[in-house]
Formats: sequence, C-alpha cells, structure tokens
Amino acid sequence: MYPAELVKPMREDLTKVGFEELHTAEAVDAALAKEGTTLIVVNSVCGCAAANARPGARMSLQNAKRPDNIVTVFAGVDREAVDQARKHMVPFPPSSPSMALFKDGELVHMLERHHIEGRPAEMIAENLMDAYNEHC
Repeated sequence: MYPAELVKPMREDLTKVGFEELHTAEAVDAALAKEGTTLIVVNSVCGCAAANARPGARMSLQNAKRPDNIVTVFAGVDREAVDQARKHMVPFPPSSPSMALFKDGELVHMLERHHIEGRPAEMIAENLMDAYNEHC
C-alpha cells in the first residue's frame, strides 16, 4: 500500500474533474449496475499514469459525447475495488494504468497499459473520445 499523502494529489488529479473514487467491490458493482455508460480509470503511481493516462482521461471529457458516469480505482491502494473492477475487464489481463468503458454493465472498450505507456495524452484522449462517440 502506498501512503495516503503520496497518492492524494494523484487521486485529486481525477476527482477534481468529477471522477468518483470507488474503494470497495460493492461500489464497483453498483457503479457498473447503473444504466448507461461508465468509464473506469485504474489509476496508478507510475509515470505513465501521471504523464499520459490521467491527462488523457481529463482531456477526453471535453468531448461532446461523454460517459454518463466516470469513476476511478487506485492500484496498490484500493485493492478490493481494483480486483473487482478487473474481474469486469476479463478477458484483458490486469494492468495499471488502464481504462475501460462499459455500456449497461458490458465492457465495450479497453485501454491497457501498453496502449497508454509511451503515447501522448492527446492520443489517449482521442482514443477515448472515439469510443464515447460510438457508445455514449
């Protein structure tokens, strides 16, 4: 587990733009039970989360179409919530950071770490916006 003071600014990077933090398996299941679209961002302390994933997720919200619900779990911190989110992301292997778009509880789009690492935030945002335009 990472110290709370270390991850606080990393959490706020998403919560300040409206992402809801999920800390339990029940909260993940409740978020995915909602009608409509839900984006789950698996946040992380790694550099590609800071430079690529979080900025890309934030930028993607500037799109005309966007998910009905935006939530986040934190790898290495919210173990129960992360494990539950990853169960919903099968057949994709666990990775962090990662982002998954669900429609009515069904996985419709996935960005794994290898789609994020080394790619500019703008490219990640564009990928997400294309998914929003198709599914939201």
